[in-house]
Amino acid sequence: MIGTAYASVIQRNGGLDVEVNSGSGLASWERLPGYVFRPYRGHDDHDAMAAVRLGCAQRDRIDARSVVEGIPTAAEIAEASANLDAPSRNQVLVEHDGGVVGYSTIRWWQERDGTWLYLHRGYLLPEYRGQGIGSAMLNWAESRIRRLVQQHGTTRTAVFGANAMASEQDATALLLESGYRRVFSLIELELAALRRLPDPDGEALPAGIRVGAVGPSSYRAAWKTVVDSYAHAAFTERWTFESFLATADPTCWRAGWDGEDMAGVALCSIRRQDPTVGEVEELSVRAESRRLGLGRALLLDGLRCLREHGAETARLYTGTANPHRSYDLYESVGFRRQNEYVRYRKPIAA
Repeated sequence: MIGTAYASVIQRNGGLDVEVNSGSGLASWERLPGYVFRPYRGHDDHDAMAAVRLGCAQRDRIDARSVVEGIPTAAEIAEASANLDAPSRNQVLVEHDGGVVGYSTIRWWQERDGTWLYLHRGYLLPEYRGQGIGSAMLNWAESRIRRLVQQHGTTRTAVFGANAMASEQDATALLLESGYRRVFSLIELELAALRRLPDPDGEALPAGIRVGAVGPSSYRAAWKTVVDSYAHAAFTERWTFESFLATADPTCWRAGWDGEDMAGVALCSIRRQDPTVGEVEELSVRAESRRLGLGRALLLDGLRCLREHGAETARLYTGTANPHRSYDLYESVGFRRQNEYVRYRKPIAA
């Protein structure tokens, strides 16, 4: 795809020599004394990548049950890698003495306002941090992204993106030192015991509103209800109806109708990784139907469905800048705040 666009050069990185070399078939790779940056090779790498994530968990205080970013299995890493565009070019592994000690991944998408976000995420075992390796991984990602931006013709609207949990102190420090700035964060909440949900008897729906399951004929209305709720929200990815259908699991979807019009929707699902955990993926109520109790009714109906299908706890996440006081609703039914996931960005210099 890129051919010989990368010439072999030697850069200085924190006092270490870093070779950016195109001869391997990668868009770029880096070499440090004692370390090898090599392309992702597919199935044979998944166990080692999973071991890296597990090895980072204690130091970074990763929540294994998180629905935002937990501790993935080798199978889950395989699935995520398969969904990458050209994974052997956009995923690099770091080896030391023949063993994998870290890896970085790049993906990208367009947001509703036209911004192209190029997100990179790196993981490095704690015992190898503080030696310039993390900086080299970040430099690899930025170099690769600059090349992608040129290829895609997105220079005018592209930005670097990076994520870190608030508890990932090493990653946070590296990003801030490298010129990244926090733009928003997500808060994850947990309802620890679905068995304690309030009984539905006595809950009055808004006049003229009915709540029920979402059938195939209503999928497009459900999708549009969610998309419309983000119409004025910043940092939101374009979400097509086709991508909505690709991951649809309507078993515990609930919607509220005002006559023939969908007024709100709760998209709930059982976690494939752990069927004892349910997730509230989306809760959206149209502006004209808010502050009437519909959101609470939809949420509770969806949670009861999760409980009926074997879930014992439930998770969800929402942005800290959410203007609809959603925290009040979630906490009123028993959700409690767990983790904060910070989103960072940095301009891509011309």
